[in-house]
Amino acid sequence: MPNRIALAPMTNQQSHDDGTLSDDEYNWLVRRAKENFGMIITCAANVSADGQGWKGELGIYDDKQLEGLSRLAKGIQQYGSLAVVQIFHGGARSPENLIGTQPWSASAHTMPHAKVPVEVRAAALEDISRVIADFVAAAKRAERAGFDGVELHGAHGYLLHQFLSTTTNHRTDEWGGSFDNRNRLLRTVLQKIKAVVKKDFLVGVRLSPEDKYTFQGIDFDESVALAKLLAQDGADFIHLSPWEAAKKPDKYATGDKALITFFREAIPATPIIVAGKIWKRAEAEQVINLGADIAAVGMAAIGHADWPALVKDNTTEPSHMPFTVEHLQKQGLSAPFIEYMKRWKGFVKESEK
Repeated sequence: MPNRIALAPMTNQQSHDDGTLSDDEYNWLVRRAKENFGMIITCAANVSADGQGWKGELGIYDDKQLEGLSRLAKGIQQYGSLAVVQIFHGGARSPENLIGTQPWSASAHTMPHAKVPVEVRAAALEDISRVIADFVAAAKRAERAGFDGVELHGAHGYLLHQFLSTTTNHRTDEWGGSFDNRNRLLRTVLQKIKAVVKKDFLVGVRLSPEDKYTFQGIDFDESVALAKLLAQDGADFIHLSPWEAAKKPDKYATGDKALITFFREAIPATPIIVAGKIWKRAEAEQVINLGADIAAVGMAAIGHADWPALVKDNTTEPSHMPFTVEHLQKQGLSAPFIEYMKRWKGFVKESEK
């Protein structure tokens, strides 16, 4: 990497309905590589047809998507950035109207929804075997496409997170119950991918280190222990998503140690990426000083394609949201992405008539 700045993986709803890459998605990501983000992590790409999480999602479950993926990897790398595709399965968060079948997860449960609660079925053993194979196939497809690596999305309430969570995993077999059983799916996927890809192909893992919003059932100490196990399994990096990069863990809020530092001490030799409310250079420097190796920039990168240049000399502070539609268009966002960002309170300011 030319620097310690990564583009955080973000939903943008810009790809085609069949999961193939669109020009809009290509332009959005490659623009950030051109503007000197040292690592580009794509939005979550589904490894199975029944793992799609939203409309306009990038897919990596079929060879028909390989041409676009190859184009994207080359486009990012031409500017010297590392190209990493985030791979995931939505599990309970895969809408039935998108996947054409009932969503499944570790255990059967009713998932709250703003309109109608979603009935989620429990994974059969065949589902688990199949999704492991799909993750491995997706990683191999990313390697064939020329990416520098993949990131396993074990955060934000998606399938791998659902198996880790005591809230959504009530299984009594080898895939649930104890900590070792709940982390078995994530560790098995990692181990099997590492066994078939080249040694210089990166395989990292994104984790939600503690409970946040509706993503419950994660114990902080277990997360730290899990990071150690993943490092032993060969994870090339651990990507933490605490929503506020420099915070203290909720479990030890009265202590003097930042969340990142717990992980740094647990995995001294494994690179750590952290994301969450990094807007200024000083905030990026702070998380590096607390133990992170790489600062992942999300919202600020949406509003500022040239964020690395803005903070390089520390004389210009990136402007804050809300951003006008016209501004976001100039930053390379398509109409669907801008509409999606309107869901984020205070991010988009409609142009004055």
